Amino acid sequence: MGHGPAVKLGKDNAAAYKSKIGISMFIVYTLTYFGFVVINAVNPGLMEKVYFGQTLAVLYGFFLIAFALVLAVIYNTSVQPLKRA
Repeated sequence: MGHGPAVKLGKDNAAAYKSKIGISMFIVYTLTYFGFVVINAVNPGLMEKVYFGQTLAVLYGFFLIAFALVLAVIYNTSVQPLKRA
């Protein structure tokens, strides 16, 4: 029972800006995740340490999930800055 889109979609004027900010966020998140992988590969004993009642691996994992959600909200709410004359 497809009813089609609820609204007519138009041109996204912020597409170029969102593309630029999206690539930047992807690089930041990739480097953050790369740090998680490097710690696990080089010094897995560090991930066994307990902080705030949880291991660093669990805390870092939850941080990665929360960080991705924050970046998604920032990306979704970003608009192209106004150009000054």
